[in-house]
Amino acid sequence: MKYFPHFMSLLAFIVILGYIQYDQANDTTVKSPSDENQLAFYKLDNPPAGEYAGYLYAVTLELPKELSFAGERVPLEIPDVAERLDRELHINTYWHSSTIFLIKRANRWLPQIEKILAENGIPDDFKYLTAIEGGFVNDVSPKNAVGFWQILKSSGKENGLEITRYVDERYDPIRSTEAACKYLKKAYKKFGNWTSAAASYNRGMAGLGRAFKNQQVDSYYDLLLNSETSRYVFRILAIKEIIERPKKYGFNIDTNHLYEQEKLRYVEVSKDIKDLVKFAKEQGINYKLLKRHNPWLRNEQLDVRKNKTYRIAIPEDATP
Repeated sequence: MKYFPHFMSLLAFIVILGYIQYDQANDTTVKSPSDENQLAFYKLDNPPAGEYAGYLYAVTLELPKELSFAGERVPLEIPDVAERLDRELHINTYWHSSTIFLIKRANRWLPQIEKILAENGIPDDFKYLTAIEGGFVNDVSPKNAVGFWQILKSSGKENGLEITRYVDERYDPIRSTEAACKYLKKAYKKFGNWTSAAASYNRGMAGLGRAFKNQQVDSYYDLLLNSETSRYVFRILAIKEIIERPKKYGFNIDTNHLYEQEKLRYVEVSKDIKDLVKFAKEQGINYKLLKRHNPWLRNEQLDVRKNKTYRIAIPEDATP
């Protein structure tokens, strides 16, 4: 009996060794069937049905060797800078549903936003700021920031937007982009670089300015900030990297699945409209479509001030 414990230990060792050899012999790691540049996949034992059934993304990502924002270099050699980018890349890569729809909507809206940024002398990379702010949808935040650019009422008025009970141009992707450009120009003038201008869009110029003064540094990447602002520029960088190189991060989206810019015509209105439902029907559309293309209309009627003209978007193929 004194040899029994030794026998059981030897038996357990043999069983474990056998299991390891079996597991290695049956390794089910495979590559994507369609693209060698995609992430690796891991096969499931009980896969669901579908073209890519049984495959699950489960690998870490390799960071880009170099990265810039608005022509300004990101110092990835600083360990915490690399780790902060690493975090945001993984979050947005593996949050599949959110990122897929972001890429789809980007195809519709980025060309329009790019044009306005260029006209205002704002670097093209700021188009990704609206991607992380509003996700190309007209949401309202818990702090009542509105629209693609998540603009507060006070900031909207300060930067030239009309905000009344009838009209709120924060909901207009074009007008709100123009307002954001005004803010960013002022922020760049204050801080002297675009990275800080971007961070101030989240923290505010006054708040970011105090942080620079108190901590006696001159780079966003050297600041100790609250969690949201600390992550802010890195979220922009991650979305930039993924949208510009979707296949590298496992997003194979057929071009037919991307959302296209819809063709519109415009009706100029310089008089009150007492019933927008009736107006929509007169244009050959319903009220839902009117609001879809003109989300800045915030009431069921429109009061027009003297010498004011509004341009109301209507689907091009609609017949009055």
